[in-house]
Amino acid sequence: MTVVLATVCRDGVVLGSDSQITDKGRGMTYPAEKLHPLGELAAWGGSGARSVLADVERCFNDHSAEILESPEIGRALQKQVLPILRHHYETFIPNVPGDEGGGTPSAYVMAAGWRDGEPWIVEITPSGMIGHYADIGFHAIGSGAPMAQQAGTLMSHFHFAERSLRFGCAAVLRVLQALDLTSASVGKPFSLCRIDADGANHLSNDEIAQVGDDVRRWEDAEQAAIAEIFD
Repeated sequence: MTVVLATVCRDGVVLGSDSQITDKGRGMTYPAEKLHPLGELAAWGGSGARSVLADVERCFNDHSAEILESPEIGRALQKQVLPILRHHYETFIPNVPGDEGGGTPSAYVMAAGWRDGEPWIVEITPSGMIGHYADIGFHAIGSGAPMAQQAGTLMSHFHFAERSLRFGCAAVLRVLQALDLTSASVGKPFSLCRIDADGANHLSNDEIAQVGDDVRRWEDAEQAAIAEIFD
């Protein structure tokens, strides 16, 4: 199972992901990085066929400036992703003897950034459609997306868009930790990227550990508030 999620904060955008890849055809899972740079000012993540996403990564590395300088980032992303999808759809062999149910060439791509003081979150679906989610403030892709969306809804009273990137990182990590508890195929290590006017910062393991400390303090404060009100 894969989950890649993004949330808008008052001063930027936070992306997060798990690292577990499920290979249904071979009946195994393995870790892999799912968050990638999109130039120095944005980031992206993907869910679906690894061969498609590998081609997308190479394409985005080569064309990041063109994408980020476009007046319509969604269409710029679509322009790069559509030929890759079409190629894999055209060359895919659906029925391989002895390997039934081995997967499909479909993939979802979600990118996010901060430009001219405004957030943007764009999804390209397997059919090539463009989805814009900055106005909603929270989005997720991957097989774990429904659970992530539910977790985001349950935490919506914290008003992510009115809070800092530090809070956004803690909120995203908390959602990932919740999915880790409820799904055997969502797992550590987690990746976080915070994006603001200065660019995209992919957090190190030590920095993610510091975010984990914030989450624990947050949880302790909730428990203390509950005890004060109800006990």
